[in-house]
Amino acid sequence: MTTVEPTTTAVADLVRSTLATHKSLFLATSGSDGPWVGGVYFAEDDAFTLNLVLERRGRTLAAIRENPVVSVVVSTGSPMQPFLQARALAEVVAGEDDTQVRETLVAKVPEAAPFLDAPVVAVRLSVRGWRATDIANGWLPGRDLPSPRHP
Repeated sequence: MTTVEPTTTAVADLVRSTLATHKSLFLATSGSDGPWVGGVYFAEDDAFTLNLVLERRGRTLAAIRENPVVSVVVSTGSPMQPFLQARALAEVVAGEDDTQVRETLVAKVPEAAPFLDAPVVAVRLSVRGWRATDIANGWLPGRDLPSPRHP
């Protein structure tokens, strides 16, 4: 199999298109209760800022409060479809930021609206960089796209 090294633009395009076409991601955390992975709806402000809500009394939020370094996977679940992996810093937000997270989330994922009536908190993820994998196009190992804010 011949592979052509993708440009940074091609990797950025795949990251943006993958984020735009997915409504949920897998969020991995690790706290004193051990590692945990959960699925959550998300909406992006840009390729490196993701918005979501979490259960106020849930295991995922408890772990984030102990250790805000998280990992995410954006995927259909099939390794033959392009997928994204990243490490991010999670921040619980309040006030105007809380409102913005909720509005951004519902604009992208209207079916998430009922969750906002539950006891949830708004969380913003600052992605340090993406690893984009596209096996069908020869991107194995995946290609990295660092955040311009976190070199």
